[in-house]
Amino acid sequence: MISDYFRFALSNIKRNEVRSLLTLAGIVIGIAAVVSLISLGQGLQEAVNEQFELMGTNTIMVMSGSGLTGMAGAATPLTQSDLEVIRKVKGVDLAGGFISKIAKIEFNDEIKYSWVSGFPQDESRRIIEDMGGYSIEKGRDLKEADKYKTVVGCMLANADVFEKEVNIGDKVKIEGQTFKVVGSYEPIGNPDDDSALGIPLETAREVFDEPDELMVIMARSKDGYTTDDVAEDIKEKLRKDRGQKEGEEDFTVQTSEQLKETAGVVLDVINYVLIGIAAISLLVGGVGIMNTMYTSVLERTREIGVMKAIGAKDSDIMVVFLIESGILGLVGGIIGCSIGIGLSKSVEILATEELNTTLLTAYIAPEFIIGALMFSFIVGCISGILPARQASQLKPVDALRYE
Repeated sequence: MISDYFRFALSNIKRNEVRSLLTLAGIVIGIAAVVSLISLGQGLQEAVNEQFELMGTNTIMVMSGSGLTGMAGAATPLTQSDLEVIRKVKGVDLAGGFISKIAKIEFNDEIKYSWVSGFPQDESRRIIEDMGGYSIEKGRDLKEADKYKTVVGCMLANADVFEKEVNIGDKVKIEGQTFKVVGSYEPIGNPDDDSALGIPLETAREVFDEPDELMVIMARSKDGYTTDDVAEDIKEKLRKDRGQKEGEEDFTVQTSEQLKETAGVVLDVINYVLIGIAAISLLVGGVGIMNTMYTSVLERTREIGVMKAIGAKDSDIMVVFLIESGILGLVGGIIGCSIGIGLSKSVEILATEELNTTLLTAYIAPEFIIGALMFSFIVGCISGILPARQASQLKPVDALRYE
């Protein structure tokens, strides 16, 4: 019986192919928007989570001001003295700081502006490298005895910044000071990082004329200590050293888990906004299906009368129309999913090749596609409820006499 319902519904859809295709457009656009936007949003979330995993769960970040926005110079900057205070806090295993500024870079008679970071040359460099995902692809990393040496990002090494590749052994000028290239970093996925240069911290202080300032201080808690407790102790010691009261700090202390939670909230909001935008398209598609089904009821009034005259029940008529609207929704969902996957993958490829970033990666899970198809089928069925109910309630005599 059910198979007969489906065959009957499919024959009615084929009978009005052009109208059916136009009706599908709304569902196709809606599902394509849902799949492409959410897959990119999920991909971004996965990429951000991977970055936080590189930092580890026992990492603590200290910044001036109220966080990342405080690094613009509005608050009292962090200093070497702050770093020494942090190193003495009970439970701190390792602590180090770095500075990073946009500087003038000269190479092969070209001038560009890019980020230059001054990294410490002691063992604390490991925390910063883990946080940023820095690893050497060619050559070597900076050594403790290095002064005017630099490691360049992959975009510099691959001629994505200058017309010529910056190779190991080449000379580049940073703010007028000549540096020798000793290595290049593996791709990180962020254009700012991949076009940056790393130099020794003390040399960076000299070049930028910042004898004591630090942009960020990174610390790692010892095994057996709770990272949140160590972070609170750091905040208390810094507050005491700076002579500040609780709640009036001009610095921020955050653990990697807290940063991850904050980023997660922001990404969730973005995903909800994307879902809301796509839902509008789906609503329009649902209205289109409803309009088509109402038109179908009017066109097939006599046909409905014949069906009832030969014994079809109200429930039979309703099921036929619901199946028909559900099929329209499902077919639209299949086409929409295909287009959505194609769009999201196209954005991923474009971001990788043109923007040199791996943050915009399409994350397409099978259960997500199945859910989208089920949702499109349900939207179709819901849109067909009122027209199906109207069709089922037609009286056989009136339906047969309808012109």
